[in-house]
Amino acid sequence: MHFHEDMDKTKADGAKWLHVDIMDGHFVPNMSFGYAWVKSMRKITDLVLDVHLMIDTPIKYAEEFCKAGADYLTIHVEADTPENVMATLEKIRSLGVKPGIVVKPKTPAEAIAPYLDKVDLVLVMTVEPGFGGQKFMADQMDKVAQLREWVDDINPDCHIEVDGGVDANTCAVCKESGADVLVAGSAYFKATDRTAF
Repeated sequence: MHFHEDMDKTKADGAKWLHVDIMDGHFVPNMSFGYAWVKSMRKITDLVLDVHLMIDTPIKYAEEFCKAGADYLTIHVEADTPENVMATLEKIRSLGVKPGIVVKPKTPAEAIAPYLDKVDLVLVMTVEPGFGGQKFMADQMDKVAQLREWVDDINPDCHIEVDGGVDANTCAVCKESGADVLVAGSAYFKATDRTAF
């Protein structure tokens, strides 16, 4: 109930980005937020808004999230047809927002290979998307390393992000594997000393 204060505190603690999970209750078994929430956040923070769409057929909704103030807008490769995934990424960029592609744990890195030169962010999920507080899947680090190698070869300015179970211990292996953006939810907000995170 004190979200503005939480965002200010997060910035004071050194965060550069805010990761915003959008869930529709279909693609993942949970629901959260919408355009209005992102728009409200944009009005009160200058941090990068990294908006992660965990929704079916994101092509239907991408434009509204771009207009709401997302800096990065990431979509799941599993959420639509290859043609619509490509069209959505192109739509996001045409609206002045940086597009990103997301891959779930059971999806191989090869599934997003066709999009790597079209995106500014690759997000590797290290938990099944939909709920916070899950255990980090260390076996996903091979995927991160493979994607880092491919991205460095064809799109070196693209970020590799890891989301799921990232904490003060697992962050090291994420960085060693090639990630340069880490999403910490439960570990940060439940920490007794958030500045030490």
